[in-house]
Amino acid sequence: MFEDIKNLSFEESLAELETIIKKMESGDVKLSQSVEFYERGIALKNHCEDILKDAKLKIEKIQLKPMSNDGQEFETVPFDVK
Repeated sequence: MFEDIKNLSFEESLAELETIIKKMESGDVKLSQSVEFYERGIALKNHCEDILKDAKLKIEKIQLKPMSNDGQEFETVPFDVK
């Protein structure tokens, strides 16, 4: 019924999650289908979180670093989100 989540991009996962939410909020879904949608929604949410976590680890910021000879150079450091 559903495409394998591992093959979905972040945008595809998010779009499907939004569609599921709209269907469930409409109230026109049987209980058994609501349970399936809920389980799929949780899996999609987790997949999106994993993709974002991986992206965060890849992001670096560029900053100026003072050099010992009174000059400056650039270096990359991990992006720190607080």
